[in-house]
Amino acid sequence: MTTYHIELRIDLFTKAARLAGFRSDYKLAPAMGVNRSTVARVVSGTQQPGASFIAGALTALPPMTFEDLFQVIADPDKPA
Repeated sequence: MTTYHIELRIDLFTKAARLAGFRSDYKLAPAMGVNRSTVARVVSGTQQPGASFIAGALTALPPMTFEDLFQVIADPDKPA
């Protein structure tokens, strides 16, 4: 069975945030409703974006869409 995970399109997310006027994670995180450390971990790739991060990004960065900011990645099948 194939499983999936969601990855942030880091370059597009960072560009959209800067164009929206967010010059730091400290300003962006409250607009997204998440902790600054969450933004930093997702942007660095050490944490996958969760529902709160995804919803916050879409709310704080209009008119960006899910497809603009995220990609769904198929994980390799794992042997049983």
